[in-house]
Amino acid sequence: MKPMAHLGVGIGWRPEIADAVERLPGLDWVEVVAENICPGHLPEALLRLRERGTSVVPHGVSLGLGGADRPDPAKLAALGERAVALGAPLVTEHIAFVRTSSPVLEAGHLLPVPRTRDALDVLCENVRIAQDALPVPLALENIAALFSWPGEELTEGQFLTELVERTGVRLLIDVANLHTNRVNRGEDPAAVLDAIPLEALAYVHVAGGVERGGVWHDTHAHPVPPVVLDLLAALRSRVDPPGVLLERDDDFPPEAELAGELEAIRAVVTAGPATGVRAERAREGTAVPEAAAEPETVSGAEPEDVPEAAAGPGSTVATEPARTRVALGQAALLSALVAGTPVPEGFDRGRIRVQARALAAKRADVVVRLAPELPGLLGGRDAYREAFLAYAKGRPMTAGYRRDALDFAEHLLIRDLPADPAARRRLTAWWRERAGVRPPRRVVRWARALAGRAA
Repeated sequence: MKPMAHLGVGIGWRPEIADAVERLPGLDWVEVVAENICPGHLPEALLRLRERGTSVVPHGVSLGLGGADRPDPAKLAALGERAVALGAPLVTEHIAFVRTSSPVLEAGHLLPVPRTRDALDVLCENVRIAQDALPVPLALENIAALFSWPGEELTEGQFLTELVERTGVRLLIDVANLHTNRVNRGEDPAAVLDAIPLEALAYVHVAGGVERGGVWHDTHAHPVPPVVLDLLAALRSRVDPPGVLLERDDDFPPEAELAGELEAIRAVVTAGPATGVRAERAREGTAVPEAAAEPETVSGAEPEDVPEAAAGPGSTVATEPARTRVALGQAALLSALVAGTPVPEGFDRGRIRVQARALAAKRADVVVRLAPELPGLLGGRDAYREAFLAYAKGRPMTAGYRRDALDFAEHLLIRDLPADPAARRRLTAWWRERAGVRPPRRVVRWARALAGRAA
């Protein structure tokens, strides 16, 4: 595998800090959430960064390549379109699932895939489909998780290594996620770093979080803690990372603090050359014992460019039974998380409850960011949050956050809420303007309410 092009030290570009990002000293590159930009209407701040030679990498969050279904061609096309519009050297996504098709449910969050042979077969085929469709190389990120799957057959290192061997995909290693999984799942970050093929490294994520009640929450809203910088140093001792990026998604600090965090990251990255056989071979792009090197994917992997796992595993015919088994497991888990069905056997029920509450809270937070008028229409932020969390208990998300905001408003109107007639009229007008249809008439609302109570 050829060495990855040098990216340097960068930051996640967000509209809230766009001006500050432009002024950060020594910034080499930025990463944008792919779903948050429109190729034909790129933000002026991003265009200015590009004009001065700053690389921009689109980072997808909605493909769900670890899901039981094959990747959505429209989503792949949209991700590729953004890569072309940004002149990106690569695109990145996650080793995760985000939805199920039977039943139709959306997590609105990255959920871990089981480290099983079935899940690996499905993931490898999905990755190859994505590689064929994308105009630039693909890298995949290890995710943070609150819980583990029962009956796993592979370690994280084995799972990632075989994924690279079978597909030639690059890796985006998030050292904050390694720490999260150490706290939440008892996994050893050093064992992961020792096992994975570091010559496949595309770049590294660094982020902050917080521990509450023995659970580490990967918030991207707190300063990077020393323990995460220590993991970055541990990775740096093994390999020269092509790029390192600071992620911050909320509670943005003053510009000077952002610059300070970048400087701390840069200090770790430039502390000295990586040492050891693995580091030397990774720099040279040669094989290391833990993972044989594979040809670099350039503009979608051709079948002859990517080694097949012997006769059958990973082939379309062979993965159909695996897809069915993976689909059943993911549907049972996601239903427990967002629809209140029983927790599947073998899962830590306490952790599943924590994850379910976190998913509902995230729904409430994202919906209010997309529809900031709702708290004012409902009597304040506390009233909004109480109403939304009650709604979320019985109404899983099925079509994304924007649709969720409209469904929430319709849910209230069907129940003749808010109680204040003037507030209800304002909510009706808000809903009607965005939905583009007439709100349900009183007799329809009454019938739906009766049907809901009967169910």
